[in-house]
Amino acid sequence: MRWKFPAGAVIDASPAVAHGIVYIGAEVGPVDATLYALRAATGKKVWTFTDCCGFDSSAAVADGVVYVGGEDFSAYALDAATGHQLWTSNLGSGVDISPAVSDGKVFFESADSGALYAFGLPGGLPRAIPALLRAP
Repeated sequence: MRWKFPAGAVIDASPAVAHGIVYIGAEVGPVDATLYALRAATGKKVWTFTDCCGFDSSAAVADGVVYVGGEDFSAYALDAATGHQLWTSNLGSGVDISPAVSDGKVFFESADSGALYAFGLPGGLPRAIPALLRAP
């Protein structure tokens, strides 16, 4: 084993790895619910981002932005280098499934509402949601 990182809370999702950084979220535990950015080679903490309720989904990383859904009903976009919050959007229920990035959009689901949300990415800010699909 090269390294071990004690998150201090349950980790339910797979790590995302991009450009030598591992991104992993933890649920509420002895340490507040936190998304960690760790150096892949050493396990050393680069930055953290905390919300109230935890992260059940894996993150997605594209073009220097980390996208992750929180159990606080929010979709987040964070600067991959610093962890600074670029934007957030309340989806109305927890986000349990990992976001996906494709064709200039990031897609999030909203667990309890059965909805899929698509956000446009130019400029790093969410545009109007062009698609909202509801399960039958």
